[in-house]
Amino acid sequence: MKSRYNTILRSMAALMAAFAITACGNKQDPVPDTTPTVAEPLCDSVCLYRPGDYGSTNWRIPALLCLDDGTLLAVNDKRKYNETDLPEDIDVVYRLSRDKGYTWTEPQTMIEGRGRGKGYGDPALVQCANGDVICAFAGHNGYFQSTAANPICIFYCRSTDRGQTWSDTVNITEVAWDANSNYHASFIASGNGLRLKRGEHAGRILFAASLLRNGENVSDNYILYSDDNGQTWQRSQMAFRGGDESKLIELVDGRVLISVRRSGARGWNTSDDGGETWGQQGVWNEITVNACNGDMLRLDDTTLIHSVPNSMQRENVSLYVSNDEGLSWHSPRLLTAGPSTYSSLTMLPDGTIGCYVERGTNGHMELWYYRFNRAWLEKRP
Repeated sequence: MKSRYNTILRSMAALMAAFAITACGNKQDPVPDTTPTVAEPLCDSVCLYRPGDYGSTNWRIPALLCLDDGTLLAVNDKRKYNETDLPEDIDVVYRLSRDKGYTWTEPQTMIEGRGRGKGYGDPALVQCANGDVICAFAGHNGYFQSTAANPICIFYCRSTDRGQTWSDTVNITEVAWDANSNYHASFIASGNGLRLKRGEHAGRILFAASLLRNGENVSDNYILYSDDNGQTWQRSQMAFRGGDESKLIELVDGRVLISVRRSGARGWNTSDDGGETWGQQGVWNEITVNACNGDMLRLDDTTLIHSVPNSMQRENVSLYVSNDEGLSWHSPRLLTAGPSTYSSLTMLPDGTIGCYVERGTNGHMELWYYRFNRAWLEKRP
């Protein structure tokens, strides 16, 4: 009797999986019933937003993080009336998934824009050692329009319940720059921040920021970091001169590596004191690509991956591999062919990799979630 009961339960579970649904904007698509073995390549994809979904003309700027309880948190811009950056009227919205990204909650608003010059965008995520999640973003004026009297600001919200609800905004602009500095604008690169897990600075959280020089249309990179789970913040020395949106990763020896958006060869530098001071900057000639935001992720103690368009155009987001702690990169694996831009990476508890990526051209951008495994990454087409 018990055996028959278990058989019935398994049959019901299989039937439910076959008819499960996942949100793709306002459209409902079947969930693939994929439970591959380790040796079988896996690459699933789900569209989270298309232009016109949920009353918004456009969607941009993906940030994705798998939290310590396995929840996937996807945050991005809701560009309600056009695709343009701040100071346009933009909301920061989020969705959660508790089944590896097959299904997602309906979008919720983290912080709502209140008109032109009062919007928010470019979210970046990090989970603190105490479990809190911090989402940093820009707000109000545009980057190139910013002045001391009317600045673009850096804000963050905090979640103490794994992304379900969020605090009011906290303004930390003055940590990055003030009227007495050599800069007049700053924003944190969207996607992911970093929490250190090795050495004397374990627990420190870091975000990479771009600061716009006075009298010039050129940015430099600094790090905003906190040793008390985001209660107080400090600014590093310059990490990269002439840089833009950047990403950070911790190396196995405890150093911090920064990857810097540039047109052409992508920039890099390292810090051996938790991001406070930096060495001599260089470039990766093997990643000569479009000036675009991307992401880095550690797969194990010997493997890093880097997502970025593999082109001098914004197209063909691919995954570069490094087996020497970022000294060199090789074997770009195409993730999405055609027009594609920003991307954000995270590791799931089962060892699969999640990537939240923009697909399409200006005015027609879609946000897609991909989940793939090492077997797919290492398989050559």
